[in-house]
Amino acid sequence: MHSKRLLMGILSVTAILVLTGCNLLSLMTAQTPENVPATENEVTTLPDQAGILSALQTALETIYTNVNPSVVSVQVIQQSGEAVLPFSEDSTLPYEQGAGSGFVWDSQGHIVTNYHVIENATRIVVRFADDTTAEATLVGSDPDSDLAVLKVDGVASLRPVRLAQIEPAVGQLSVAIGNPFGLENTMTVGFISAIGRSLTVGETLGSRYSIPDIIQTDAPINPGNSGGVLVNEQGEVIGVTTAIISPVQASVGIGFAIPAAIVERVVPVLIETGAYAHPWIGISGTTLTADMAEAMDLPANQRGALVIEVIASSPAEQGGVRESTRQVTLNGAQTSVGGDVIIALDATPVRSFEDLISALSAQTRPGQSITLTVLRDGAEQELRLTLGERPKS
Repeated sequence: MHSKRLLMGILSVTAILVLTGCNLLSLMTAQTPENVPATENEVTTLPDQAGILSALQTALETIYTNVNPSVVSVQVIQQSGEAVLPFSEDSTLPYEQGAGSGFVWDSQGHIVTNYHVIENATRIVVRFADDTTAEATLVGSDPDSDLAVLKVDGVASLRPVRLAQIEPAVGQLSVAIGNPFGLENTMTVGFISAIGRSLTVGETLGSRYSIPDIIQTDAPINPGNSGGVLVNEQGEVIGVTTAIISPVQASVGIGFAIPAAIVERVVPVLIETGAYAHPWIGISGTTLTADMAEAMDLPANQRGALVIEVIASSPAEQGGVRESTRQVTLNGAQTSVGGDVIIALDATPVRSFEDLISALSAQTRPGQSITLTVLRDGAEQELRLTLGERPKS
């Protein structure tokens, strides 16, 4: 999935774009068939609609009041990595300023943000909602989940967030709070547009790695929102705002957040050890489609994770997983087929490659033995293998 990270590369804003369009409040005040038509320059609002609007406004104000003190601005000085030319003993590496968002994790001063916000940072300053500022140190980071943990000392009043324990669902209210374009303490509102997306974060040994179970939202998020929170109607964090798809490098209504379940799994380990080890099978693959299935003499409705390539000396190779062996032309493109089709990991059904990534992330650890159920030449087989640790990028 192609996406643009939200780190604000410069703090100055050279233009302000005014966007207009349909929003939640205009929808809720829209005329219904029972409404009396409004006269010119007059808006008719039914009593029950007024009550709904009042309740919504109160709920949003409460969310902001409760959550905003937990959200911080993360300001960084980063080394650009390019020497000033011509090179001389007096030359220094140029530095860039950047800004993102973060949130208070606990009362010990741990702050969570995105890894890409603080990547290559030489200095990190955290600004709280009450304008308190503090130098921060990096405690741990995990590029493969795009999460990092900072630490501040000497801050008297810390308001940790509450993580949601209920899985998000499409259609639920979603509220983003962060610092878009450096505009601190900004709240935007929308809905969860989709769940179960994947977000590509890196590549090693020829395999691309993705964060599973990503939340998609239409709540406007922009550069500078990275590391901020996406919360539900209870003010509980359901995700960390991380990326957008946009041809204009600003919100077009397609934003992504790392789910709270991954944050809850990764952050305590980063605090304790400074790094997080991801389980690794050692394959690249894709979701089996109807065309692929027919090319492999399988039923058109068969689904699963088709193995395209098996990495040499990986757990998959040692466990006997077979990669695709031939090329066919499907819809005008060369496509690899013929490999094992993974249809279950232990007791968890696998109907897509995203299902496999999600199950690995949520249910397994490096060193754990697992059973893959695969279709090979149309027959089911069970393969036993021991997971390794994902190689570093």
